[in-house]
Amino acid sequence: MPGQPSTDPVVPRVRVANLANALTGVRFVLVPVFLMLLFVGDGHETGWRIAAFAVFAMAVITDHFDGALARSYGMVTEFGKLADPIADKALIGAALIGLSMLGDLPWWITVVVLIREIGITVLRFAVLRHGVIPASRGGKLKTLVQAVAIGLFVLPLHSWSGIWLNVAWVIMWAAVVLTVLTGADYVISAIRDSRGRPAAH
Repeated sequence: MPGQPSTDPVVPRVRVANLANALTGVRFVLVPVFLMLLFVGDGHETGWRIAAFAVFAMAVITDHFDGALARSYGMVTEFGKLADPIADKALIGAALIGLSMLGDLPWWITVVVLIREIGITVLRFAVLRHGVIPASRGGKLKTLVQAVAIGLFVLPLHSWSGIWLNVAWVIMWAAVVLTVLTGADYVISAIRDSRGRPAAH
């Protein structure tokens, strides 16, 4: 009734400037730091490769913590749901390109992964007006497997036992398969959702 206070519950608005989004920003900053360490010298100096791995691992860890913080403490924002996967793609893409430039990873693997990642990013922007597509469980698993595989390739495995290089290749193949399958799943889901929406008037 007019003149009476509203009894509707007030939904608090989540601030974009929160700790979870700050960690996502840190991950963006760590990308160029990682690349600089990766290319020090001839790109195959053991100490610098270990340092590059440490920075890469730190960036991957921030991915786990920013998501956990956002979900546990109500810090989920539309910006975070969009920026988080882009930060992941920036890190993974930079690492793959760097490793291929150094001759440690075939270019075809980098190209396949980048086509998938860039394609999904474009798809996210294309459907942005209808809502952000959050990362799926399959997408999170794919990112984790990619990170483990890339991390092993960043380490100076050439100076270690050959078994570790074999392990790295097995995990990398698993990452490529998951990359293709989850990419196809995103596209199928987007098409299904678009068909299910009512036509705009």
